[in-house]
Parts: sequence; structure tokens; C-alpha cells
Amino acid sequence: MVRVRFAPSPTGFLHIGGARTYIFNWLYARQMGGTVVLRIDDTDLERNTEASRQSIFDGLGWLDLGWDELYSQSERVAHHRQAAQALLEKGFAYRDFTPAGAEETVERWLFNPGQREIPREESDRRAAAGEPFAVRFRVPRESVAEVRFEDAVYGPQARSTGDIEDFALARSGGTPTYHLASCADDADLHITHIIRGQDHLANTFKHLLIFEGLGAERPQLAHLPLLLAPDGSKLSKRRHGQAVSVTSYRDAGFLPHAFVNFLSLLGWSPKDNREVLTRQELVELFSFEGINRNNAVVSYQENEPEHWADPKALWLNTQHLRAMPIDELLPYVERELRRAGLWNETYSGEQREWFARTVDLIRTRYSTLVDFSRRGAAYFSDRFPIEPAAQAKLDHPGARELLHELGDRLAGSAEFNEQSVERELRVLAGERGVKAGVIINAARAALSGQSVGPSAFAVFAAVGRERVLKRLRNSA
Repeated sequence: MVRVRFAPSPTGFLHIGGARTYIFNWLYARQMGGTVVLRIDDTDLERNTEASRQSIFDGLGWLDLGWDELYSQSERVAHHRQAAQALLEKGFAYRDFTPAGAEETVERWLFNPGQREIPREESDRRAAAGEPFAVRFRVPRESVAEVRFEDAVYGPQARSTGDIEDFALARSGGTPTYHLASCADDADLHITHIIRGQDHLANTFKHLLIFEGLGAERPQLAHLPLLLAPDGSKLSKRRHGQAVSVTSYRDAGFLPHAFVNFLSLLGWSPKDNREVLTRQELVELFSFEGINRNNAVVSYQENEPEHWADPKALWLNTQHLRAMPIDELLPYVERELRRAGLWNETYSGEQREWFARTVDLIRTRYSTLVDFSRRGAAYFSDRFPIEPAAQAKLDHPGARELLHELGDRLAGSAEFNEQSVERELRVLAGERGVKAGVIINAARAALSGQSVGPSAFAVFAAVGRERVLKRLRNSA
């Protein structure tokens, strides 16, 4: 069975590059009927934070791509130490007693003969006496060899053992390095496919040596192109802020399905070059062959804070917002309205039907969920702003008086629907000798606070008779 893993370190918020890696792992596993393992690589105790850990769970939870198994590396340190001991006993590793202050100098070498060649008996005696030591992998030096593997994205890869240093497996305090912990866990958890960023490709040669030393089966490997900023630099949590944080997109009103669609297209495309894809379509269409070897650019205006999101992400969100089944969209809109303090009740029956009709009416002009609370507040609450362009329509000479009179006429009408409202409005315009557009534009402004939007008469129906009468009469 296919088993993939996503192994983030809780040292900052969930990066969109990490989220994309998780998405590709998830898509492949679901396509193959496999298992998704989430492993928190939290052995760096000095940099780990609980807030970062929670950010990972919050971000992945929002994407709505569930995992099947969950582990924390910090709970598996005993297993890592057992792996280091096994490598020592089998001769694939050795103890390095170099004093801590001299470690930086040693790291510049491929290996330190004075430590590598210490007889095993002497090494055991010094360790038993309490002398501190690091554990290093004994990279083959007797003859030049090559470490080879086939990458599912970048093709054949090879590196000479003569270019690989005797890298550390465990530090002098006994804590495992990333190389050892990652490989020991991958082997123990029977990971069959490692799908990760291209920046890890150089580490792979070391990791294959560890797998060989542990007697573990080699996982299949696929490395993903990096995500770059518009200036060509690697996207950085420190430099690029909210543009690379998954939760920034969530808070800005993006739909998780649309955002998964966006991240999937950063460095990958289906054979037919479609862009707006459902989750099931992504699962069915995903392939390593579709991954581009070139790095992908996330476009945004670094010096314009209001334009921090990639326009492609916004466009895709707009498409999903308009196309998704209304019953799937309603819970997202409801949560956004509650977050904004515009809705404190639960609609049912006829009210629920009204809510669905109203959301369906206005969503065609919106790009994010936040638009429902900012631009659509008037449909759900009496607390809403009036934009400058709409205010100008209200301030048209005589417009307010006409709205007040329209309100009186609608109050006395037996019907209240788009057709009856239009009929009353046009009769009023004819009697007063004004263009119907003057009343229509002023009414839209008074009812929605907007100068443009859906059909003005549809706005009357969406706002509802009681609130329409109140707003028209209060406009004078």
C-alpha cells in the first residue's frame, strides 16, 4: 500500500510551500488508495513553539484534507537512538569525540581520519567512561562509488560518495539530527513515497545511505519545484509575511477548495491544461509527469499591502465562489457573517430558503467570503456603510423624497415581489415626471449601500418588505 508523509517543523506558521507539498502527497495517496501520515518534526526544541504547531493544524484543517495517522518526532527519540546504535553496531557509523568547540572546523572536511579510525574497543571504552561524542555516518571511502536514484520529477540523480561528508547522525548530547530522525521514522512507519521540496534533493543521497545502513527498503522519491517571489527569491516566512501564510488566505475569505486548486497549479498542470478543478478532479488528474521542473512564481505586489494575494488565487476563488453548489457555500457564508457580527440567529424553513436565494443572487459579484460581510452587509443587517458613489445617487435632487413616497406606496400594495415593485416605481416616476433610473439608482443605494449590484428589483425582494419600507422611509 502507498504510504506518504508530510513532516513539517513547528518553527513558524504553515507556509504555502509546505501546504502545496502536503496537497501533492494527499492527492497521490487518495488517487492510489493509500495512507497519509502527518508527522510533526519537532526535535528542534529551541525553535519549536506551540503556536507554530497549532498553525500547522489550523492551516491543514482549513484546507479540509484530512490525514490518516499522526505522530510527533519528539515522542520517538528513543527509537532514533536505537537506530543510531544499530548503525554503530553494524559499522555504518562511528563515534566522533572531537571537542564541541572544534566541531565547526571538522564540518568543513569530508571526514576526520583521527576519529573515523578509532578502534571499536577504544570507542566503546571512551563512551562508557562518559566522554561526550557525536555519531557520524561512515560514508564509504575505500573506493569511489555513486549513490543513484530515479526521481519521479527530475529523473536520474547520482552523486559520488567522494563528495559526501561523514555527516552527523546524533549530536554530542545524544539528540538525533534531522537526517537520522527523518530516515529512522520513514523506515519505521513504512513510508513508500517521499514527496518533498526540491531543496531537500541534496539530502537524499545521505538519506539513501542511512536507509541502506538500517536495512530498510528505499522509498520512491519525488522532489517538487520551489515557490519563488516575483523578484526570483525563495519565498520566505520572514521576508514575505502574509503572502506565504496559509491562514492569511483563510482570514481573507478564500474558500479552501479554491485555495487547494490554486496551490495545485503552482508547478503542476493536467494534460488538458484546465485550471478550475474540483477536488475529485484534482485527485483523478494528478500525476508526477505533470509537475514542471522549473520553479513556480507566486505573483503579488510586495509594496502594495492591499494586493498581497496572487491575482490567480483571487480569480480561482471567484470561479469557485460562483460555481459551487449553493448548499455547500451557505455554511461558509454563515460563518463569515457570524465572524463579522452580522448574524446571530439560525435560519430555518422559509428563512433558510430566503438566505439561499440571497446568497445565490449576490455571489456572482463577489470574489471572497469577506465580500459578503463587507459589500453584502445590507442584505443581512441594518448596519451597513454607504459607499461614496451610492451616496451621490441618494443626494440627487428630489431622490430622497421620491424614495419616501415609494415606501408609502409599497406599504399599501397587496403584493411585494420584483414585478409589483417595478410596477409601482415606474408609475411613480411617470406621475412625477422623472426618469425611472433616478429612483432605481437611489433605491439601490438606500437598500444596499452600493451603486452597482444585482437587478435593483431583485434587491428589493432580497432585502425583504419590512426592511425595504424602513430604509426607504428613513432615507428622506
